[in-house]
Amino acid sequence: MLFNTLATALVASGAALFASASPIESRQTLATVFTSCTVANRVALTFDDGPYNYLNDIVNTLDANGAKGTFFFNGNNWRCIYDSDIRPRVKYAYDHGHQVASHTWAHKDLTTLSWDQKALSRITGAYPAWVRPPYGNYNNLVRQAAATRGLSIANWDFDSGDSSGATPQQSKNNYDARINQHPSTILTLNHETQSGTAYDVLPYAIQRLKAAGYQLVTVAECLGRAPYQSVAAPGTPDSSWTC
Repeated sequence: MLFNTLATALVASGAALFASASPIESRQTLATVFTSCTVANRVALTFDDGPYNYLNDIVNTLDANGAKGTFFFNGNNWRCIYDSDIRPRVKYAYDHGHQVASHTWAHKDLTTLSWDQKALSRITGAYPAWVRPPYGNYNNLVRQAAATRGLSIANWDFDSGDSSGATPQQSKNNYDARINQHPSTILTLNHETQSGTAYDVLPYAIQRLKAAGYQLVTVAECLGRAPYQSVAAPGTPDSSWTC
């Protein structure tokens, strides 16, 4: 199982994983896990697995509707985040006021969290405060790894189903069902890599959510917490910017 595989990998790399913290501290410190928003009437639209081809169009759709999104980026999943045509997309999302966060380096190894944070900090200047583990899977070792890097874990309480075979219409039906329940808040899971999500589901969901009276905000805003550990000027690409 993936859970056991992740745990085994983390145990095997324990020395490197917690090099920045004392043994006592690492045992005591666990990252907080959030699965729902805490600020009423807020919805966080989140997008996993990018940066991908549809990123700028998703940003434009959000912008056109006065909405904010959160992008959980990988470092080297579909493409290398340092590629010359990918870096500007990441910066575009950040510069337009959307939250950028970690989805680990290659969507499978929780021990590589620091490399993903480093890439985002280099490209945008912002050092993220949030991570979403691949598939939402975590245990106490994952929480320790996140905590040593100053990260909180953000999962979700609503899945559009776009990565598990749902058609765009089925994803829209899923949104309708949740909105009709009218919960106080919704923390969504969508995937940036799905064209149906980018061009069909997202515009529909935004209109339905706004009509229901929700404010569409970032994960940090829906939780009343900071999006980044620090913010500085972005870096200048050099030979070390590589996957």
